[in-house]
Amino acid sequence: MRLITETAELREFCSALAEAKFVTVDTEFMRERTYWPILCLIQLGGPDDAAAVDALAEGLDLSPVYELMRNEAVLKVFHAARQDLEIFHKNMGAMPKPVFDTQVAAMVCGFGDQAAYDTLAAKLAKAHIDKSSRFTDWSRRPLSERQLQYAIADVTHLRVVYEKLQAKLQKNSRAEWLTEEMQLLTDPATYDTEPLESWRRLKPRNPSQKLLRVLRELAAWRESEAQRLDIPRSRVLRDESILEIAAHAPTDAEQLARTRGLSRGMVEGKQGAAILAAVQRGLESKDDVESDRQNNSQRIVAPPAVTDMLKVLLKLKCDLEGVAPKLIASSREVELIAADDNADVPALHGWRREIYGADALKLKHGKLALVIRDQKLALIDMDQQAS
Repeated sequence: MRLITETAELREFCSALAEAKFVTVDTEFMRERTYWPILCLIQLGGPDDAAAVDALAEGLDLSPVYELMRNEAVLKVFHAARQDLEIFHKNMGAMPKPVFDTQVAAMVCGFGDQAAYDTLAAKLAKAHIDKSSRFTDWSRRPLSERQLQYAIADVTHLRVVYEKLQAKLQKNSRAEWLTEEMQLLTDPATYDTEPLESWRRLKPRNPSQKLLRVLRELAAWRESEAQRLDIPRSRVLRDESILEIAAHAPTDAEQLARTRGLSRGMVEGKQGAAILAAVQRGLESKDDVESDRQNNSQRIVAPPAVTDMLKVLLKLKCDLEGVAPKLIASSREVELIAADDNADVPALHGWRREIYGADALKLKHGKLALVIRDQKLALIDMDQQAS
């Protein structure tokens, strides 16, 4: 169990990894008390060696790790990479490339939706992962032997998982499918937080345009303030308070003070003034704000029976092809296909169309039939039957 705390040792280790075709990567972090995740540990594994890098070690320069992450000659292998990539994007100002996410690869290879690392390690590497240290405090020092064992196991067994999945992708000719998914995963725009869009996480019920405009400005102010102070959003203003303020749109401190959970000191201080300013911006706005709920109600008008049949088809096609349904289409996307042959959804483009989208349209228009044969679902091409 190698723990690196010195820059010279880290530089030597990363130089050796730079000669490898791939490295396995994982991170441990904390974000319960901050807006931005605090990077505590970086685990790196090469073909023959693995180590944990103490990101909190005094005087440690992480530049060698970031240089390795930028090295496009070395494939970076993660499992469920999204949060790890967010951390690297924030800390080094760039996105690691190229990337291979074993969770996504497992979905492409038929291991189900969002296969857990310990599940893949057991199936592909015949290894047991002790997850008891998963939620420990990674910011406390010294790290225990058990913590280090858990952390390094996350990159040692990942080597075998990657090699087995890579072989499966080559065998079933689906490497290009994964490449398409990795392009989205490594797009910096995926991780950019736009304050004016942060209101969408609140999902108000049956909102008016007035409420949406005020809510958008309030949520944007909270997001910017949380980022500036590096504290969780709820420490600035709770979701319930934002929704209540947006509903009542107070215009002075006396009205704002009626909001449940706001102290008199907050209302009469700088935060109270900022909240009232955000409310005023919302009231003065003339923009049309389209909620997800409005957008969905306008676009999804298909008969439920059609949607149900398309969902059955999705399950059947994914079982036949050995791919996770979630990777092909979400329930909402199936509903959109049921409503519109030209719906702008991934399932009607590229390899997803070949697997499912084309047959979904044929089923909608009576050119494909679902039948039961020998107590199993089967498909009949009606055009071929007619000829």
